[in-house]
Amino acid sequence: MAEKPTFDSPFDPKRRQLLKLAGATAAFGGLGLRAGLAGAEERPVPGRGADDGILDVAIIGAGIAGLTAARDLRSAGCDSFVVLEARDRVGGRTLNHDLGSGYISEVGGQWIGPGQTAVADLARELEVGTFPTYYEGKTVILGGDGRLEIDLKGTFGTDERIGAKLSELSRDVPSGSPWTSPRVAELDKLSAGDWLAQQGIRPEDRAGWDTSFMLTCGVAPAKMGLLHFLSMVNSANCDYMQLDSIKDSAQGTRLVGGSQLLCTRMAEQLGDRVRLSCPVREIADWDREVVRLHTDQGEVRARRVIVAIHPALCNQVRFQPALPEGRAALQRAWPAHSPARKTAMVYTRPFWRDKGLNGHTLQVKGPLLWAWDNSPPGAEIGVINAFIVNAQVPSEPRKAQALLAQIYARALGDEALQPVAYHEHDWGLADPWSITCVSAIPPGFWSAHGRSLRPPCGNLIWSGTETAEIWAGYMDGAVRSGHQGALQALGSLSQA
Repeated sequence: MAEKPTFDSPFDPKRRQLLKLAGATAAFGGLGLRAGLAGAEERPVPGRGADDGILDVAIIGAGIAGLTAARDLRSAGCDSFVVLEARDRVGGRTLNHDLGSGYISEVGGQWIGPGQTAVADLARELEVGTFPTYYEGKTVILGGDGRLEIDLKGTFGTDERIGAKLSELSRDVPSGSPWTSPRVAELDKLSAGDWLAQQGIRPEDRAGWDTSFMLTCGVAPAKMGLLHFLSMVNSANCDYMQLDSIKDSAQGTRLVGGSQLLCTRMAEQLGDRVRLSCPVREIADWDREVVRLHTDQGEVRARRVIVAIHPALCNQVRFQPALPEGRAALQRAWPAHSPARKTAMVYTRPFWRDKGLNGHTLQVKGPLLWAWDNSPPGAEIGVINAFIVNAQVPSEPRKAQALLAQIYARALGDEALQPVAYHEHDWGLADPWSITCVSAIPPGFWSAHGRSLRPPCGNLIWSGTETAEIWAGYMDGAVRSGHQGALQALGSLSQA
């Protein structure tokens, strides 16, 4: 079974928790709302106890962002809210696959790292432990008929010289508002592929960069805007290696019990305020005092609405009246299809560790992008997860399993031919509400649409990881956007 969770991660929790508590007290105190039960009877929150059926806040989306916002509302003393989720589960783009006997494998977002203090704090508050991603030993690189074992020391082996250039460029690109960069006209017209082509990279090294971008961004460098990628590096303390490595990086730490556990525990705390299988089909009167949301379970009325879903998913909702053209254009232009297919091969134990291998495999121009050791913290069983190239792997799971087992046997040994289980998840096909895994923002996007990302539209508040000031697109960004959405809702209600 999984070892007992630990909470002694390097995020300096005591100091930050004190600051967080002080900041929350000041913020909510300024709004005239009580963050607790004391005084609740003498000073009720707006809308509490009303019998008109109008809620203070409706939240669309029960992913990390939406549930964080709901949790913050409740902590502030606001009980007049509901969370509306289209799927029959919570978690959004985090999802655990049950392997049996108490073990899981994550099929969605799964890692946290240095600087991602918001999600680390949330995990600690929910008593979800952390443990390091396994990378001790040698990585196997496959190319053609060749096979190479090399100790990459917790990195993906990309050129540190090029990484240093990206780190330096990122200092001029604010993570939360890349369109305000003083170099926006220069940088936003380039793709990352354009920029890499100017760096004199050898062909054999360029393959590594292509793989790195596919893993981080979901697309080849030619389809990723340089400005957006630099904003991602800026989130990582302007350190490319902190973004795109394993050791001491954004892929460095996993959550005991899997990342979806954050959402399931928040949902358990919120109880029947979370409504599943309740897609919002239309949002009407968002420019009036009371917003009407038409769902598959009837109409919901609320004074404020926190929209905590992917911007492109908003295109599946009808807005009456139509949204301002700037916001509508952003949603139409947002990349809506960057699917990722994630697989897991399960073994009785992580046999590769006995051979000095870390289970990580990279394949040059093959069906396997990256495989890694995704075993539980106690290594009671062995799990190899992988991102694969859909076009080169059969869609039928049994055939996909056989192909990957052959690749793993070549990389890790013949024991790989004897898995005890296999599963996969394609985010492009999972359900109508998981239209994409990551957002590959193209060149020119932020120059044209950036200023429409966060400003509210009437009583609509935009949330979700894509709106975060730092670590946008990551679980940490989702937590931060949830905090911000709740504060915006509480502040506007107080002013009203």
